[in-house]
Formats: sequence, C-alpha cells, structure tokens
Amino acid sequence: MIRSSVFFSNLLLAGALWGQSAAPSVEAAPQPAAPAAKPAAPAATPVYRSRVPQRIDRYYALVWGVDSLSVKWVESGEIIRFSYNVVDADKAKLLNDKKTEPLLIDFQAGVKLVVPSLEKVGLLRQTSTPAAGKSYWMAFSNQGGLVKRGDRVNIVIGNFRAEGLVVN
Repeated sequence: MIRSSVFFSNLLLAGALWGQSAAPSVEAAPQPAAPAAKPAAPAATPVYRSRVPQRIDRYYALVWGVDSLSVKWVESGEIIRFSYNVVDADKAKLLNDKKTEPLLIDFQAGVKLVVPSLEKVGLLRQTSTPAAGKSYWMAFSNQGGLVKRGDRVNIVIGNFRAEGLVVN
C-alpha cells in the first residue's frame, strides 16, 4: 500500500512538472458541446388581405349599392383613403350625403378619424349624386400616424357600417 501511494505521488509530481495532468479527476469530466446556434428565421412579412371577401362584397352591393371597398394608407400615412364603387345609385346616396359625417374607427389605436375640411378646398370627400359604375372616395386625417398599415378599421357613415376593413 505504501509503495502504491509513493508511486502515485511521484506520478502526479512528474505530470505537474511536464504540464500534464496525471489522471483525470472526477470533477473535470468533459463538458458536452454547446448546441449550435440555430440560424435566425427570416422575419415574416405580414400578408394583408387587400380585398373584402366576395360574400361580404355582395352584401354591400345588395344592401348599400356599393362594392370594391378599400382603405389605403396614403401621403406617408397622414391620410387614410376610403374608396368604393357604386353599383346602385339610389342605395348609395347615403354615403355621399353632405349631412352625414363619416368616421373611421380604429379600435387597435383607440382613435376615431374624421374627414377634414380645408378652407379653400372644403371637405375631402365626394358629395355629388352617385352614379352607377363610378368610383368615389373620402380622405380621413391621420395626423400623427396613429392608424397603421395592417390595422383593421370600421367605416361609419350614418347607418352604413363597414367593419373589419384592412388598411393597405
């Protein structure tokens, strides 16, 4: 027993002199390699439905006399433009009525936008008598850019209500 302990101490001393460890210790167990970093997934670009689904488009055409509803983010986001195509002029009169005040409501941003009235131009909306087959528009002031692309908004003009339109 004594010989083996002397032998091991000499072996350890010799290993230390040569810069090598004599025997691996239990504590110095090899560490597993760190898992390789996963490559970053490409940023997903949101896909926004630019058109109203066909069945809802038909509803607006039958009840309100309009179709092809769209909401666009224009002029660097300072204006939100709502446009529509008239298919039945009698039913669409409400949308062009000067007496009704249109609102664009964005619940995500918590705002209600109105159509501004400029001194020399007047209201930024078309108020002429609608004609079938023509497109009309109105512009909502988005000062401060609170409404963003991809937000779902509601358009309210009197009793007319278009819900869940996506701002493109």
